[in-house]
Amino acid sequence: MTALADALSALDYAAVAVFGATGALAAARRKHDIVTFGFFAAVTGVGGGTLRDLLIGAPVFWVGRPTYLAVTLAAAIAVWIFGWGRWRERILTWLDALGMAAYAIVGTLKALSFGVPPFSAIVMGVLTSTFGGIIRDVLAEEPSVLLKREIYVSAALVGATAFVGLRLADLAILPASLAGAALAFATRAGAIIFRWSLPGFPGRAPQQGPN
Repeated sequence: MTALADALSALDYAAVAVFGATGALAAARRKHDIVTFGFFAAVTGVGGGTLRDLLIGAPVFWVGRPTYLAVTLAAAIAVWIFGWGRWRERILTWLDALGMAAYAIVGTLKALSFGVPPFSAIVMGVLTSTFGGIIRDVLAEEPSVLLKREIYVSAALVGATAFVGLRLADLAILPASLAGAALAFATRAGAIIFRWSLPGFPGRAPQQGPN
């Protein structure tokens, strides 16, 4: 069980670092200063987990373990030093997919461990893996991930749902976690490579009247 806890903790830190880096990249695009880099990184890195903990009545994870904030700040400094070239942003797109997949499972598992019902735990997993990015986009005045048809939130939902389903089928935590994370990542990878998207509402857009 200790090995499992260590593995989940490593995934947690890795996801925080990746999301922190994406927050710093958003600040880089706007050419902000280093303080804003750190703020964007911290908000993006711990935002989803903070909302999850508040909703399930758990101690907010980074308050008692400030190393999480240190990880986000390290990610911000790394982006500041090494820049945000296209190839680095491409790499971070894939790292973000990995972080999303990991966080969807970590968030769902933590909710289940606090006695949250399965369906609500799935929602907590999705929030954990996506809410930080939503805050980042709002702060950076970029189109929110919720407004894009490209599959992202749905990938987290698929992974979290698969994990809960496998746990209800009495599969052990580690293989269920790996299967759920792999499915979430594969779904997101398909969206990146093949530009998968969900169909939009078929109704006709309203006509614009005179201003």
